[in-house]
Amino acid sequence: MSNLSERTIATIGSGIMAEAMIGGLLRAGLVAPERIVASHNRAERREHLEREYAIRTVASNVDAVGGADIVLLAIKPQMLGRVGREIGPHLRRGQLVLSVLAGATTAALAGYLGHDQIVRSMPNTPARLGRGMTVWYATPETTEEQRLQARTLLSALGAELEVDDEKMVAMATAVSGTGPTYVFLVMEALIDAAVHLGFPRHIAHDLVIETLEGSTLFAKQSGLHPAELRNMVTSPGGTSASALHELESGRLRTVLSEAVWAAYRRTVELGDQLEANARPFEPGEASGADAARRRRDPR
Repeated sequence: MSNLSERTIATIGSGIMAEAMIGGLLRAGLVAPERIVASHNRAERREHLEREYAIRTVASNVDAVGGADIVLLAIKPQMLGRVGREIGPHLRRGQLVLSVLAGATTAALAGYLGHDQIVRSMPNTPARLGRGMTVWYATPETTEEQRLQARTLLSALGAELEVDDEKMVAMATAVSGTGPTYVFLVMEALIDAAVHLGFPRHIAHDLVIETLEGSTLFAKQSGLHPAELRNMVTSPGGTSASALHELESGRLRTVLSEAVWAAYRRTVELGDQLEANARPFEPGEASGADAARRRRDPR
């Protein structure tokens, strides 16, 4: 029995990443379908989720969070203001909010939601296959049990890594979060080069895909530094040496480094923009539903 088996999980903004998490949880038997409720404003999307996963769906975000122990926030960052104002007053102490929003800091999330038991995470697209990499940070207000629940939930997407410095989540957004984009671009360039050589495109595609997958698996299992692996296949005056000379002349390393830094700067910029428009949330302040109850009964 998993530590989620008796918990109710609500997904807000039940798009691709939320669906990946739902599928992973159910495949692993970590939670029963009746323990998951997904909100979405489109009826056809709700019907798809019900049909594929036998979970419960609702049109209202407020209805979804009401009885939930864990709230998975998987909306677009620009929707945080509207959705935060909508569900924030209905959150209560003890609920864990797990965000997969790019750029959204815990300070911004707490400000918009009026809630501070938050996990900020950054998965990537291979999570859809259960082969993702997720880096996450939990606020000091989260309990040990909530951290364990977050770890179990995120493990349904693949590998997960908790960090104790929130800045590392922004850094991971630029490396592992955006990383598949870099790989896909290299993949596309290699396929096009193979076609230019004379291969039919479908053969070029298979050559590149299998080479990248095999090389990654070899690197992972060998435990060797990439430089050592590269030296293993680079003979003096050989084909690899000629190819590497062109790549270095074209500043491949520098361009990749600059791309990662550009992604990091944009992540920080998004976080700053969200924080600037959020209401500061003070440590120890009551969460939305609790605050509303105290206003009604100050005793």
